[in-house]
Amino acid sequence: MALTKEATSATVKKYGAKETDTGNVKVQIAIMTQRVQQLTEHNKQFPKDANAKRALLKVVGQRRKMLRYYERTDLEGYRAFIKELGLRK
Repeated sequence: MALTKEATSATVKKYGAKETDTGNVKVQIAIMTQRVQQLTEHNKQFPKDANAKRALLKVVGQRRKMLRYYERTDLEGYRAFIKELGLRK
């Protein structure tokens, strides 16, 4: 149920400064977004899976915190990034 290494490394290459830049805010938010999409699909398929629902809420909360931090530190970059990911404020 976790993201594959290939998907994660592709995200790091796309949003990170280098291939090992997993600590970058943009990379972390993009990976969390992929995880949210994956958990949402899982919850649609298995609506009684309480652990998956809890995991989804936890990841959404973490992503929200990271987005608030990114908005505080780089407003223009934040606006471009959420538009690129297709997120809404």
